[in-house]
Amino acid sequence: MLRLLIVALCLAPFAPAVAAQCPSHGTAMARTELLFGAAHVSDAQWKAFLSREVTPRFPDGLTALDGYGQWKRPDGRVTGERSRVLLLWHAPAADADARIDAIREAYKKRFHQLSVMRVDSTDCVSF
Repeated sequence: MLRLLIVALCLAPFAPAVAAQCPSHGTAMARTELLFGAAHVSDAQWKAFLSREVTPRFPDGLTALDGYGQWKRPDGRVTGERSRVLLLWHAPAADADARIDAIREAYKKRFHQLSVMRVDSTDCVSF
């Protein structure tokens, strides 16, 4: 019986549970964080990328932060570099997933990156 309960909890959609916990002034929204390696990307190139690739797909707004990251390369070496963090809050939907993946692919192609990390969660948001 306990296994069935655990499986049921794992299979239950996350957003309704968060929505029930949001205060009366908050709304549950999907949150996507994208982490971009930016060692060879100038500020002007980054701003142009945001204008060309991100803003048309998510015109309601975004937050972009500068950062530093490190990761283990396929050859086993640890590499550190300047990075960018993009935060998007949006309605959860299949078309949002497609738009996010298009942003990731455009960045990898344009700046010759192996990957763009994606982290998804649900937050309570109020404006």
